[in-house]
Amino acid sequence: MNVGIGVLVLATWVYLLLGRGGFWLARERDDRDQPGSPAMWPSVIAVVPARDEADVVAQSIGSLLAQDYPGPFRIILVDDNSTDGTGGVAGALGGKDRLEVWSGAPLPAGWTGKLWAQSQGVARAEDDAPAYLLLTDADIAHAPDTLRRLVSRAEAGRLVLTSLMAKLTVQTWPERLLIPAFIFFFDMLYPFAWVNDVRRKTAAAAGGCMLARRDALNAAGGLAAIRGKIIDDCNLAGLMKRQGPIWLGLTQRAVSLRPYASLAEIGRMVSRSAYAQLDFSPWLLAGTLAGMAIVYLAAPLLALFAGGLASWLGLAAWTAMALAFQPVLKFYRRSPLWGVALPFIAALYSVFTLQSALETWRGRGGMWKGRAQAMESAG
Repeated sequence: MNVGIGVLVLATWVYLLLGRGGFWLARERDDRDQPGSPAMWPSVIAVVPARDEADVVAQSIGSLLAQDYPGPFRIILVDDNSTDGTGGVAGALGGKDRLEVWSGAPLPAGWTGKLWAQSQGVARAEDDAPAYLLLTDADIAHAPDTLRRLVSRAEAGRLVLTSLMAKLTVQTWPERLLIPAFIFFFDMLYPFAWVNDVRRKTAAAAGGCMLARRDALNAAGGLAAIRGKIIDDCNLAGLMKRQGPIWLGLTQRAVSLRPYASLAEIGRMVSRSAYAQLDFSPWLLAGTLAGMAIVYLAAPLLALFAGGLASWLGLAAWTAMALAFQPVLKFYRRSPLWGVALPFIAALYSVFTLQSALETWRGRGGMWKGRAQAMESAG
């Protein structure tokens, strides 16, 4: 039986390495194949939802005000009923000709908080009818050329959605342990090469930085079409890919300002949406946990505790997963030795996934900034 399990695990990793869009190579990046500048620079409005972000909003909005974009560009920040003075901090930055700070209306039933705040900013932007909307978060800082490069790529590829996976912080030891794997698992679930292939239905985006064509967004039904979705970025990508080509890549230019000081904080970040990813299905949850055990945990257990051929098969699979992790580790400038720890890291993510289901069943699913947002979706 151990040999059979070993064959299954190794075959799974051979498929993942060779048959899943080369997800593990981390080739889709904004510093590769950068197109030239368009003949005319279209107008862009950035919409930034913000709830209790006073500690980082000056840096994030400041980075938007510092964009070197040659075309018309301005920013709408929607203060989503913050209690820490977020709107005042943003308003004090100046740039009145480029920055508007709006106080958001109370959250209505059926909407998640972020999407409701975004939708108000998008509605305000409609008055000026920009060609593009930059949907970004209040805890993301952008390099000065981020928008210019995004628009160049979108115009050259006639993209309806262009998204960058903001680089997350890896300063604390929990971040060093878990954050590179977050990107690895995301890319495995949604291979970026498949996302960027018009012939495939796979669609995904990273909500921290998304450049959307306004006309395509309206044709897709607008943000109201996904108003109750916790995983708003990937659901939006699904809608937008029906309108035209989309693109998703890694970047060093957009970076998260949100640190995670403990395992529990990262666990809450993951568990906020993990069960929603499984459509709140206990059957998919059971299958996912079983699959994680087979794909990630069986290999080291066989390698360390089985004998003969089963042990060698387990070692080969463990080696394959460690090698697969290397490009993402290199992107985050982490030691290659972290690849050996991938089974343990995967076990922690399995715990976070189970935690996500338990929180939903207890009525606290999708908890973010004091709001439990999974209730209606789970029902």
